[in-house]
Amino acid sequence: MSEPPTVRVENQLIRFVPPEPVELDVAVSKLGAIRQDDYAVHTLVTPRATIIVDKEGRIVIHGTNRMEVARHAAKEFLLQLGRSDDGLKAELGGIIASFKFANQLNMPRLIKKLGKDVEKDERLDCVKVNDTRHNIMLYVWGNGKVIVENATHANLVAMAAVYWQERLIEEKIMIESESDSEAD
Repeated sequence: MSEPPTVRVENQLIRFVPPEPVELDVAVSKLGAIRQDDYAVHTLVTPRATIIVDKEGRIVIHGTNRMEVARHAAKEFLLQLGRSDDGLKAELGGIIASFKFANQLNMPRLIKKLGKDVEKDERLDCVKVNDTRHNIMLYVWGNGKVIVENATHANLVAMAAVYWQERLIEEKIMIESESDSEAD
């Protein structure tokens, strides 16, 4: 049995709900946030994060996967608006994670074996795997790199990585040598 892939959390959606909604126009006029339809976007330098205020006045933090950094970013944003962070409630959303298999993958075989659960993404030059077992989407490249979206926890991604590694080995989709890559 080979080593399980190491999972890395790339980003986690963290949303904060202030007791009084943030007004989009105030974020634009006071901080120079950029208004885009029903959203305002503001970039913080310290801590490094992108703040998105939605039409309901909630604050979404992008660019971090650590709650304490996201909380600090939301607090800094509110302070710049002249507001307190008292009563701020946090909501965790999905994570984006990545891992890499030790071997390359035979992509035509992957598509053939997984059939209806995969879709070729020409734009990204990868295969999207709808993992209904773990309720996540995997973007898989031939070099073994995998990006996962819609996961609820890093441990879920780790379980999925082990599951898929075992399945790819079983289905002879992992390329262990040059001769295996041509096998069908």
